[in-house]
Amino acid sequence: MLPKQRKPTLPGKILLEEFLEPLGISQSAFANHLGGSWTQPKLSAIIRGKRSITEEIALDFGDALGTSAEFWIGLQSDVHLWEASQNRKKIARIQFPRTGRRIQRAAIKKHK
Repeated sequence: MLPKQRKPTLPGKILLEEFLEPLGISQSAFANHLGGSWTQPKLSAIIRGKRSITEEIALDFGDALGTSAEFWIGLQSDVHLWEASQNRKKIARIQFPRTGRRIQRAAIKKHK
């Protein structure tokens, strides 16, 4: 569930405060461990919230830290949803007749 009064914690902040700092690993050392296209500036941009967690980044973090890629994608998704909700006009819910809902559910069950 998204917080209503504040922006969700950025994935980069969680990376820094819950993983790198407790493990005593610098951003540069972590970037070197990840290898490939990873650089300290790229990692720093994620930590500062200037760069989003992509599927590839989530897989890299999951491998390196023993977490799931879904954990990192979920954190990023929470941030994106919260940001989108801030300037959005809510759409009124359609009012379904009670009998129509029962018929609709029964029809769905028959098709499964």
